[in-house]
Amino acid sequence: MIFVTVGTQMAFPRLLQTVSAFAAENPGTRVEAQVGPDAAAYPGIDCTASLSIAEMDARMQAAEVVIAHAGMGTILSALSFGTPVVVMPRRAALGEHRNEHQLATAERLKGLSGLTLAADEAALRDILKARAWPQVDAALATPPAHMITQIADFIHGKA
Repeated sequence: MIFVTVGTQMAFPRLLQTVSAFAAENPGTRVEAQVGPDAAAYPGIDCTASLSIAEMDARMQAAEVVIAHAGMGTILSALSFGTPVVVMPRRAALGEHRNEHQLATAERLKGLSGLTLAADEAALRDILKARAWPQVDAALATPPAHMITQIADFIHGKA
């Protein structure tokens, strides 16, 4: 299963239309998506506006790949589950965001184990067609025990 997520704040039709075209050409591939406030129909994609954290986590863990905008939470979550992620940044120049921070995020993370950058629709089409997702380095998928302890202590007021 391919899982697509665009975040909850705004629609990202350019990404979803590209994945929908791939789904139409590959009817045997299950594609699920969290589409945010987007009422458009995307043939071949099982769309949901929003998912709980538990539902997002479950889909990311079950997916062979996550296709997403360049949101840090999405990228880190997918990689922490050991799921490869393909990132297509939103572009302010195309009216998809307020500024170009997603381009900066994607460029900074380019080359990270398990992450593939799709600069535009053509690149995303090529990546989907090849279906060659890089594996995630096990060190990224398994946070160090001391980090988990520190976060738990902070949450429980012990830090």
